[in-house]
Amino acid sequence: MDLRAPIRVYMTKKLIGVKPDDTVKRAGEVMVEFDIGSLVVVDENGDVVGFLTKGDIIRRMVIPGLPNTTPVKEIMTKDLVTVPSTAPLGEVLDLLSKKGIKHVLVEEEGKIVGIFSISDLLEASRRRLETAIAAE
Repeated sequence: MDLRAPIRVYMTKKLIGVKPDDTVKRAGEVMVEFDIGSLVVVDENGDVVGFLTKGDIIRRMVIPGLPNTTPVKEIMTKDLVTVPSTAPLGEVLDLLSKKGIKHVLVEEEGKIVGIFSISDLLEASRRRLETAIAAE
């Protein structure tokens, strides 16, 4: 793993999202359908206005006892943590550690173009190991 490589090498480019007025139940269904743990929240203009994780659902809906019909906008994270696509992997990992988070949004020219999570790093490591084993 090259800690100097830009985060765009490791990020997931396909963003899956919901709208702010969608219910948390709908968001959960999307997470299950795509086997993912987070979603971007996108407004009618296609701009990312929030971020929603399984942890947000547990902490902000399940534990307080809110109904699953609660709109996503009421429990989503609004203060987005972003990094430029050119940020080195090592710096991004430091940021995740310092903030105690597992995901960060990646941007280019003010637009969200991807997401990076610890699972992306694990997937890259798995692919590298499979390549090394196949070469033996």
